[in-house]
Amino acid sequence: MFLKNSRYAKVRQVSVTLARNRKIKALTLRRLPGTSGSPQVVNANDRLDFYAQRYYRDPTQFWHVADANTELEANDLVATTGRVIDVPES
Repeated sequence: MFLKNSRYAKVRQVSVTLARNRKIKALTLRRLPGTSGSPQVVNANDRLDFYAQRYYRDPTQFWHVADANTELEANDLVATTGRVIDVPES
């Protein structure tokens, strides 16, 4: 259902029955892993996929940076120039 490099690739799926016996598939909650890494200062026009390419050589791994920080909306991490965010080790 998900690409192998997705953050949800290894999350367990469950079947849920809704009203009128309608069944759907849902994901269990995904625990955020503990991370260690280095703080980075956000520059103008930075994007999470740029960090992922720079540190992991794969822009689709941007979600590792998002998971290491507490922002609910991932793109808000790079919205403010000068903000310090954590970039985990690969």
